[in-house]
Amino acid sequence: MTSIESAVQKAVLSSESILSPTVTTPDYHQTILRFTSHHEENIEALGKILKHLSGMDLPGKEHVESYLRYLTRRNRKPKTLHSRYGAIVLFIGIIRDNGKTRLEEITQKDIEAFIEHEQDRGNKITTIRTKLVSVQAFLRYLMEEEIVSADIFRRRVRLRLPERLPKAIDPEDLQKFLSVIKDMRDRAMILILLRTGMRIGELLNTKVMDVHIKERKIEIYEGEKNRLGRVVYLSEDAVLALRKWLKGRDTWEEYLFYSPSGGTDTMCYSAAWIIFHKYLVKAGLTHKGYSLHALRHTFATELLNAGMRLECLQVLLGHRSIEETRRYAQLTDKTREEEYFTAMSRIERRSRNDHDRHHHELEAVLETEKLLAQYREELSEHH
Repeated sequence: MTSIESAVQKAVLSSESILSPTVTTPDYHQTILRFTSHHEENIEALGKILKHLSGMDLPGKEHVESYLRYLTRRNRKPKTLHSRYGAIVLFIGIIRDNGKTRLEEITQKDIEAFIEHEQDRGNKITTIRTKLVSVQAFLRYLMEEEIVSADIFRRRVRLRLPERLPKAIDPEDLQKFLSVIKDMRDRAMILILLRTGMRIGELLNTKVMDVHIKERKIEIYEGEKNRLGRVVYLSEDAVLALRKWLKGRDTWEEYLFYSPSGGTDTMCYSAAWIIFHKYLVKAGLTHKGYSLHALRHTFATELLNAGMRLECLQVLLGHRSIEETRRYAQLTDKTREEEYFTAMSRIERRSRNDHDRHHHELEAVLETEKLLAQYREELSEHH
């Protein structure tokens, strides 16, 4: 047994935070394969980044390398390493262009200058915030290593994001969309996303051994966004589509949805997006602005409309905080909707009653005036 396998075995057996005695543990060899493959991917990604870093003209490169190695030891994903590295290099390049030659010279004004630089480039607030989080994490590491002063965090820099509601697919649009999907692979992929609430990255990373068709479930060993593992369940229509795909796919492929060109092990995001967009075009829905992630929003919205508790939906979606899940309740709060229409009907009814009352009062006044006019005429005739 290798040292990596030994470490993994100890972690699997001893970590009470991951497994409890009453929970059935995953297959040991599957766990070994996953942890060793992740470790190898991280090392490979780190090597490529450090090779690129060596050719850069930046101050404090040794500290950047030290931080990246620190992240790798903490088993951060290759995607995380690349995104952190990109933001850090951009930040250090800006302070270099502003005349600073050492990281020890960084102040809070440099962070503010970085934000302004990204705003001037026309980047979206969400993109700037993601980069800022990476830069601040790097600076905290430097602060702990006593390379930069703690004063740079004396006043916290925050970017306020707009609180947009999740966008679910309209029921009629969903029927149109599903009706045009005939390909067995594409139908299986779309229905699994729609009926499980999986993120597209999680589905593309799903291996055949993660799918348990008899139990109608898929095991997600590591969440795409927050690394939180969970189990999701398959509806009848998703199981039917999946069975057809499992019969028709290449049996030697490791991933459930693989690249048709054979260039990579798994299908890439752009290929999945092209498939999704193709059917939006066929259904005449391109003007609606639906994204692949809208399938996840639709999953959550439909379950809440069907009466599922927020706490249960939180687990299925893989949210760490229930506040993330609560956003969907804003779309599906039937009690609030009913209370609104009940109150509004009272207002409208009262308005109609007031109108009717005023109408009757006006008719009475007109009738009185008519009688008075007749009385005057009769009076003038007698005179």
